[in-house]
Amino acid sequence: MQRRSFIAVSAAAAVAPAAAVTPIIDTHIHLFDTRRPQGVPWPPKTDAVRYKPALPDRYVALTKKHNVVGAVEIECSPWFDDNQWVLDIEAPAPIMVGMIGNLNPADPKFSSQLDNFTKNPLYLGIRYGNLWGPILGEQFGKKEFVAGLKNFADRGLILDVANPNLQLLEAVRRATDLVPNLRVMIDHLPGMEIPADAAGKAKRAELFKDLGARKQIFVKGSAVLKKPNGVLNTDSKAYFAHLDELWGVFGEDRMVYGSDWPNSDGLGTYDQVLKVVQDYMATKPRAVAEKYFYKNSRAAYRWKPRDAAQKQLA
Repeated sequence: MQRRSFIAVSAAAAVAPAAAVTPIIDTHIHLFDTRRPQGVPWPPKTDAVRYKPALPDRYVALTKKHNVVGAVEIECSPWFDDNQWVLDIEAPAPIMVGMIGNLNPADPKFSSQLDNFTKNPLYLGIRYGNLWGPILGEQFGKKEFVAGLKNFADRGLILDVANPNLQLLEAVRRATDLVPNLRVMIDHLPGMEIPADAAGKAKRAELFKDLGARKQIFVKGSAVLKKPNGVLNTDSKAYFAHLDELWGVFGEDRMVYGSDWPNSDGLGTYDQVLKVVQDYMATKPRAVAEKYFYKNSRAAYRWKPRDAAQKQLA
């Protein structure tokens, strides 16, 4: 190969394929088993796409070709006992580097519950927000809730919040005002609807600017795919402008990859979900792609490696 051609090929390999070959820590998957005698609280039996066992072995088979070397489970059940159920499911599956559970910071037993669950290094934090229970923004008037959050933050745990709207973003601001050392992960921000009215757009811009300046707040690049008029848009470039906006606000050190599998199956396949962000990251230097696909996940979740492939990422 001539020197000029070699340089051109090497330069292209340093940029375009980087995202495709970068090891991946998927920070947002759900685990459940529809065969359990008690069933599952989600998804419903009527959901023909999602209502099937979603367990680590199925996930590994699906993602191995993509160099996914680890995953964090995000609780999709309001049942208290499922905190332990997920830990038990993850124990024999080294692909799983952690879980985000479901506990209530206002519960008098919250501290003792954390004592119990965090004995297991896989327990990395809890999820709260606009989900199955009380709304995050409505809890700050409860002294016990704020005290629970302070206890939680002092343990170095992370709070995942979903599903984003203006009210939830305002709640994240309030939470980090009250508990400045609280690490927060905003799930599914790419999927948040942009307000149609001028006042809503202005509020969104104001919140983005404020939250973007708070270095303890991370953002998950999940819920990226869209189905305008019920038809999946598979053109990766159609998503770039919105991703550019989030990147400009939160920066290369606080954006992380999350697939939302198998909830994402309602929009597209795992391959389609990943391709959009891989194509986007292929426009950036390799070092930036590595931050997005695995390095930032360590900073946010503080997960501990369980196998050789994960130890290489430390």
